[in-house]
Amino acid sequence: MSLGSTWRYVLRRCPCRPDTTRRPGKLLFAAILALAFVAIVCAQEPNLTVDQKKEFLRTADVIASKHTSKGVTSPFRLTLRSKDGSLTHDASFQTIDEHKTNMQFGSGQTEMLFVDSYRYNIAAYELATLLGLADMMPVTVERKWEGKTGSLEWWLPTMPGMIDEAERLKQKKEPPDPDAWNKQMWKKRVFAQLVYDTDPNLTNVSIDVDWKLYMRDFSRSFRLYNKLENAKNLTKCDRMLFDSLKKLDQAQLEEAAKKWLTKPEIKAVMQRRDLIVAYFQKLAAEKGEAEVYY
Repeated sequence: MSLGSTWRYVLRRCPCRPDTTRRPGKLLFAAILALAFVAIVCAQEPNLTVDQKKEFLRTADVIASKHTSKGVTSPFRLTLRSKDGSLTHDASFQTIDEHKTNMQFGSGQTEMLFVDSYRYNIAAYELATLLGLADMMPVTVERKWEGKTGSLEWWLPTMPGMIDEAERLKQKKEPPDPDAWNKQMWKKRVFAQLVYDTDPNLTNVSIDVDWKLYMRDFSRSFRLYNKLENAKNLTKCDRMLFDSLKKLDQAQLEEAAKKWLTKPEIKAVMQRRDLIVAYFQKLAAEKGEAEVYY
């Protein structure tokens, strides 16, 4: 959260926020309290580079742990502290690595060659990085803890106002800038089709107080299908993302994700990439580029 946005949040939510009806002394006191609140909230999220976050996640000591309540896999929330004690931050640790020849779901649907794996969380982050979407996902690395290997994901800021998409819809909250919100959602939908996400859980979409969207938990993605899960979700595409998709090279993806994806899984990603590119090119030819790309 930026200082400006935190201040705006304080003005909206703080019970002691200043107003024109207060006496000067009370107004000053309220302003001091609000500034203190800003300092505390901003301090919650350290200003680190991506590489610094990765290094912290891989090497910091685990000083506390607990199961989280959300999600089928119930990942651990770990509290990490750097070796020199200068930084403490939380991370989500997921170790699921389930493989089944035949998976029967409660809905009655069946999936052959079912996989639910932490490996896909890391692969998704690496793929997002190649496509210029890394800022829409928490930094994620592989790590071993208490004898188990899993994905370790930088815990998103736990400041007031952070909600997930399920909670947003429940509260009927509407974004202040619908156009900016839609542009984020269109990117997310393109990415979901690329990785063939079979578990688009609304709790896996986090939203901060600036209405910035984060994609999380791709453990049921990267299926071997050479088709799109739902092409109707592809309505518009960011121009830079479209260019990145066209430039994506299989050798490039193999180098970035070979530790977490099999060759058939990588091949399937590239096949879906081709389908997505062709789909948008056809859509642009029918509707005009201005109606498809932004």
